[in-house]
Amino acid sequence: MRRATAELADIKRRVLDWPDTAATAAQHAKGKLTARERISILLDEGSFHEVDALRKHRVTGFGLENRKPHTDGVVTGWGTVFGRTVFVYAQDFRIMGGAVGEAHAQKIHKIMDLALAAGAPLVGLNDGAGARIQEGVTALAGFGGIFQRNVAASGVIPQISVILGPCAGGAAYSPALTDFIFMVRETSQMFITGPDVIAAVTGEQVTMNGLGGADVHADTSGVAHFAYDDEAGCLHDVRYLLAILPANNRDPAPVADTPDQPDRRCERVYDIVPADGNRPYDMRTVVEEIVDDGDFFEVHENWAANILCIFAHLDGQLVGIVANQPIVLAGVLDIAASEKAARFVQMCDAFNIPIVTLLDVPGFLPGVDQEHHGIIRHGAKLLYAYCNATVPRISVVMRKAYGGAYIVMDSRSIGSDLALAWPTNEIAVMGAEATANVIFRREIAAADDPEALRQQRVKEYRTELMHPYYAAERGLVDDVIDPADTRIALIRGLAMLRRKQVGLPIRKHGNPPQ
Repeated sequence: MRRATAELADIKRRVLDWPDTAATAAQHAKGKLTARERISILLDEGSFHEVDALRKHRVTGFGLENRKPHTDGVVTGWGTVFGRTVFVYAQDFRIMGGAVGEAHAQKIHKIMDLALAAGAPLVGLNDGAGARIQEGVTALAGFGGIFQRNVAASGVIPQISVILGPCAGGAAYSPALTDFIFMVRETSQMFITGPDVIAAVTGEQVTMNGLGGADVHADTSGVAHFAYDDEAGCLHDVRYLLAILPANNRDPAPVADTPDQPDRRCERVYDIVPADGNRPYDMRTVVEEIVDDGDFFEVHENWAANILCIFAHLDGQLVGIVANQPIVLAGVLDIAASEKAARFVQMCDAFNIPIVTLLDVPGFLPGVDQEHHGIIRHGAKLLYAYCNATVPRISVVMRKAYGGAYIVMDSRSIGSDLALAWPTNEIAVMGAEATANVIFRREIAAADDPEALRQQRVKEYRTELMHPYYAAERGLVDDVIDPADTRIALIRGLAMLRRKQVGLPIRKHGNPPQ
């Protein structure tokens, strides 16, 4: 027994030491950590329990029969993040380029199944060369098994993909099916077809980073939610996100300790938000003033910046905040903003995270390009997400809220539980100036002084239909509040809604706009 145990210890030592130092040095030379170094940063010290460390592939041909390293290029197991269980797989680029073969995929399948059974988050650390070509269709089938499990776990456990090297071809679809994607500048890339193929087919010349680097996907495509300069900073933020999210769709999010008082007034908002609806301001400063300790975690910070999607706490309770951003395109809704907010609302609803919506929206972005690229279809995604959400929902109209954009941004008419407004709110089909030009067009054109009459009609319309209490008088706003009491009103409203229950119609699933 002692000899067998000593042999086991020797094998496991060799597993940890494999491959040689040259391969590790080459990985470090690229500015990349090894799979086990990444896991040691992600998980609490000493908490990692490895699964299938001794696994080898069973393929023959193309020289693979002579290359059968333990782990088969992926490290899998579980550990803790701030004491809470998290499952992880980390591709090891040093071993056969981290390419996915049958055994490699089956190890990932096993850890995904365990995560779903245990009701705990799953983190994938991706750094691989795609499908292992020598294994043919079995490698592709391995990807299929990963995708099927991504979908089965969607909305049940949080799934986080961290791209720390190449992630190309079919491999890119697994991260696309997960809840959050983290990337690192210069060292991580995602694309379906690489630069060489694109050059051969279309003649376009592009680098790997120019095609699918972190900033491309965080700023332009919207594929990635977060981008970082180094792996350590990236993994520390993954830890933070795991710390605030619920473990699954049945458990509540952890309650955060805070010295911030629930009855604190936020009088600084008087100076932050101009009463003039045409003057811009940074909505982040409003969020910072309202939430616990001024601390928040923004998702998709650099994509569709005209809308904000933020995690924060109110009296220790995790909330998702959707807010127009007046300093970018006046906070207008466009295709990208609609998609960004819809995805965030769906994620919050899936994991029972209450949603707070802060409105200051002039409408949908007009333009031929927006119409031709389907603003109707994409805007409907946000409408569908809100209408389908059963979590506590509170909306606050701060200044303007015009037209369909007002309806879409969680108005009371589509199911907001509490609709609040500031005394500076203007809720209408469109702005007074535009309205006067439509309703009184002929009258103004025939007047001796068209501009004077136009200004008169604008004033009349604003006085009759756009005063701050018009919607409240008709029950479409539940209360007009002192802006400094916004934090207090939100906390009290969320406390009242904490045990909200909604009965849904019996159906297999809806058919949301795509």
